[in-house]
Amino acid sequence: MDILFKRASEKAGLPPGTIVHVGEKKSETVEISLIDYDATSHREMDVKNIEDVLPFKETPAVTWVNIDGLHDVDIIEKVGGYFNIHPLVLEDIVHTGQRPKFEELEEYIFVILRMFYFGTDGESIESEQVSVILGPNYVISFQERTGDIFNALRERLRNGRGRIRRMGADYLAYSLMDSIVDNYFVILERYGEQVELIEEELAKQPDTGTMATIHRLKKEVVMLRKSIWPLREIVSGLERSESELVKESMSIFLRDLYDHTIQVIDAVEAYQDVLSGLLDLYLSSISNRMNEVMKVLTIFATIFIPLTFIAGIYGMNFEYMPELKWHWAYPVFWIVIIAVSAVMLIFFRRRKWF
Repeated sequence: MDILFKRASEKAGLPPGTIVHVGEKKSETVEISLIDYDATSHREMDVKNIEDVLPFKETPAVTWVNIDGLHDVDIIEKVGGYFNIHPLVLEDIVHTGQRPKFEELEEYIFVILRMFYFGTDGESIESEQVSVILGPNYVISFQERTGDIFNALRERLRNGRGRIRRMGADYLAYSLMDSIVDNYFVILERYGEQVELIEEELAKQPDTGTMATIHRLKKEVVMLRKSIWPLREIVSGLERSESELVKESMSIFLRDLYDHTIQVIDAVEAYQDVLSGLLDLYLSSISNRMNEVMKVLTIFATIFIPLTFIAGIYGMNFEYMPELKWHWAYPVFWIVIIAVSAVMLIFFRRRKWF
């Protein structure tokens, strides 16, 4: 986050629409892939130069151009020039800290989403910004790094399964958004498993690692919530859109996507409440453990107070202390000490102080 703000400060004073990459460089090279398809054909290729995409712009088939890597602003500018994308839109694409949003322009629709996936450790959650441009017969997606969650979608295009090859570019854009939302459920399912493990640890022997895990999950859930809440507005905006780019037949699919978004939001808020409760339970457990320790120490200290008093009296070197000359004085002393301790322990036990 500090890097993001530091890079964003570099834009201060620049004219609106100046394309400056803001965010972490997550890919060494920019990779461009292209899929061109219709109901009967499918063509897939890696593009070395962005100019090679131009011949597909005017074809009646649907073209999906995917760009991995946003740090090379020259390529982004060329894409904007070839597809007549407004400079302010290009500025938002390379500024990776954008809030998810939806903009409807004359020639295209612009959507920014947040894609979440598991990190290399399989536990932590990582995210990146995904920008989607929906045109008459093309979709352009911009990602921060190589690798995504769209492999299942690509397989459907290759194999011609389902209706995707028979539908237009609007259905492809919907499918990209649907893949992102469906992956939220995968993330939330893992959260459910981790929450169950935390509950087991809290029931047994919680430690500082438990608190660290709770704080990490709370941070990730907050990040999810900030990214998912605007998604509801995006889907609703697409559903209400009067643009010719979104056909009326898409309404039922967008309503289904909206329902999925609401389910994700409800689940995220539920986990947020559960994690807050687990943190309170952890703090309460630690407090109870501390109270138990203090209780035991207090009982021992209380028992030794009268014993110290008795030992202190008979430890004084008075000349006229008759008990010092008794033959059985020492055994009687220990009998008194043990009797006092036993009476106090019985008293504490009956009061259920331990």
